[in-house]
Amino acid sequence: MIAFVRGQFAYKTPAHVVVDVNGVGYDLQISLNTFSAISDKEGGQLYTYLHITENGQTLFGFSEMGEKELFLQLISVSGIGASTARMMLSGLKPEELTRAIVQGNINILSGIKGIGKKTAERLVVELRDKLGKQSPEMPSVLTDKEDKNEADAINALIALGINRTAAENAVRKIILLNPDFTLENIVKMSLKNL
Repeated sequence: MIAFVRGQFAYKTPAHVVVDVNGVGYDLQISLNTFSAISDKEGGQLYTYLHITENGQTLFGFSEMGEKELFLQLISVSGIGASTARMMLSGLKPEELTRAIVQGNINILSGIKGIGKKTAERLVVELRDKLGKQSPEMPSVLTDKEDKNEADAINALIALGINRTAAENAVRKIILLNPDFTLENIVKMSLKNL
């Protein structure tokens, strides 16, 4: 198994990169997320996954170990192949994809090209608990004001006797769907959804 390759980026597009490792060129399929991370670099290290099928072998590259691990989780789901998983990681950043799965946001997941409602539901059912355990602190894509509202709303719910995990999930779901809500509205809607 090839765990990673390190070398010069001889050629790169948003879909793949050729890494020159001491005169040997490795052609790696990549996501837009990885392309964004390496687009201004001349070389570096990419974590890899070798996907073997009856029709051939494909080497996938990832700029971060977290993206590779999420890719492996995605392809473990029935109906999600390596190409679909790469498409998902191109459609959303790994932390956004994780958040959508953990929060059960079918609309965001089914908005990704190649993912229908049933596949999105299967992703949530099969990965919600696994990803939730791996990342109890979900990476945030919120502004400073939204971060403060999120923290204040979670603390308010905890003060009302709601356990932390339920409070965090409820608040994040409301903020994701309604980023312009006031603190008061966030708490009220979160209580309705618990």
